Amino acid sequence: EHSLPVLEAAHIRPWAAGGRHEISNGVPLRRDLHRLFDLGYVTIRPDLRFTVSRRLRDDFANGRVYYELDGRQIRVPAAANERPNLELLAWHEAEVFQDR
Repeated sequence: EHSLPVLEAAHIRPWAAGGRHEISNGVPLRRDLHRLFDLGYVTIRPDLRFTVSRRLRDDFANGRVYYELDGRQIRVPAAANERPNLELLAWHEAEVFQDR
């Protein structure tokens, strides 16, 4: 999506959980994806693949539009210091993602 007004900076590890306000602890997401990311219904794996929890379907009986994104590789900046931290992505997957 190229609609800049709907993009938000999402913390990978939230401030309340010890996350920092740093580029490596953030990803730009559409507002709806940001909310799902914060709630653990989607994550970005350390291999940089966007993943949607089956619990979105199980808990709410919807989410078809999001499942189309499942498994897609995200684009990252060319500069290494502007990319999401892979350890923080692993933390989000282990601690926040609801795929259990």
